[in-house]
Amino acid sequence: MGSHLAGIVALFVDTFGEKSSPADAILWDPMPSTERIREFLLELPHVVETMQFGDNLVFWVGDKAIGGKMFVMLQLSGGGISGSAHSETKGGVLWYPAGPERYPELLEIEGIFPAPYLARIHWVAVREWRVFRPAEWEQELRAAHQITYAKLPPKTLKALALPIKQRRKLIVERRAILAKKKPAKK
Repeated sequence: MGSHLAGIVALFVDTFGEKSSPADAILWDPMPSTERIREFLLELPHVVETMQFGDNLVFWVGDKAIGGKMFVMLQLSGGGISGSAHSETKGGVLWYPAGPERYPELLEIEGIFPAPYLARIHWVAVREWRVFRPAEWEQELRAAHQITYAKLPPKTLKALALPIKQRRKLIVERRAILAKKKPAKK
C-alpha cells in the first residue's frame, strides 16, 4: 500500500475509530458539503427551499403558500443556525425532525442535541457534518422528509397531487391572496 493511501486509511481510522478497506477510505467523503446536502434535498419529492431566519436555507415539503411544512434548516455561515441563542451549541449545521421514536436514540450520539425552539416536536440539531457518513445523512434526511410529508393536511396533499402546471398556478394565486392579507410594514 502506498504511503499516501496508508495515510488516508490512518486518518480514517483515527477520525472515526473504524477500520475499513482502503477503497472505502478513498470513496467515502467524510465531510459532505452544504451544497451536496442541498442538491440531495432538492431531489426529494415536492421540496421547496427558502432563505429565512437570517442566512439559513429552509427546506419545505410542499410550498408554504399551500400549507407545506418545514423539514430541514441548513445554516450557510460558520456560526450555526441564525437566531439560535444557544452559544454552547452554536446552533449546529443542520436541524431536522427525527420523530418521537428516533429522537432519544439520536440524542445519545455525540454531536447531536435538541434543536433550540423545536425540541418539543422532536427536532434535532447536528453540530458538525462528520456526525454521519453521506449514506447515513441521506437516510436521516429522507426519513425527516417522510415524517413531515405524513403530517401534511389533506388539502396540501391534494394540492401536491395536482399536475405541475395546476399546482404552480395554485401557488401563485395563493401567494397573491397571502400578500394582500399581510399588513404593510411601517
